[in-house]
Amino acid sequence: MPKVGVVLSGCGVYDGAEIHESVITLLALDRAGVEILCMAPDVDQMHVINHLTGEVSEGETRNVLVESARIARGDVVDMSTVTSDDIDAIIFPGGFGAAKNLCDFAVKGTDCTVHLEVLRLTKEMVTAKKPVGVVCIAPALMAKVMEDSGISVDLTIGTDEETAGAIETMGASHVACPVSEFVVDRENKIVSTPAYMLGERISEVAKGIEKLVKEILNLVE
Repeated sequence: MPKVGVVLSGCGVYDGAEIHESVITLLALDRAGVEILCMAPDVDQMHVINHLTGEVSEGETRNVLVESARIARGDVVDMSTVTSDDIDAIIFPGGFGAAKNLCDFAVKGTDCTVHLEVLRLTKEMVTAKKPVGVVCIAPALMAKVMEDSGISVDLTIGTDEETAGAIETMGASHVACPVSEFVVDRENKIVSTPAYMLGERISEVAKGIEKLVKEILNLVE
């Protein structure tokens, strides 16, 4: 039975992992009968957002690993303890946490840096030729991971021209894609889908993520 890692970046679209995308991913994996390993870096969030008002909660701090445990029902590990030998594939749900906590793309754009443990494990997976799935804004993180590799990977965030341009500036090739579909770079075993970068309804977001999960599992050797 394959074992798939799911990297969470907190809990909540504005400062952590997008909850709908995370749950859809977990549900699709569970329905496929695979073993799931939820993980997150043990670091403080960039900031805390009041999801009712959309405003920064001044003076409040939260830990990415602790917040991710809300989605994982407590069953989550520090990703520093995980290597590519432990899993057969890995998937990154979106949400601003992917662009604020796993990297700082939301603040620095193409000049962003990726959290060291995220960078390490993702590079290990690519080197081991194990599938990587990136959802919503997470393809921007993937483009940064691959920037200095000399490999131009195919990725999608849907149709947003500004983000697509940033992805191409970092050396990847952006492919326009509807929310209900996905883009696969078969040579490098990287799969992406737009999710809430493009979608407005959970049902249409689910279609793309479910197809991504199926393709990730098809790529597992």
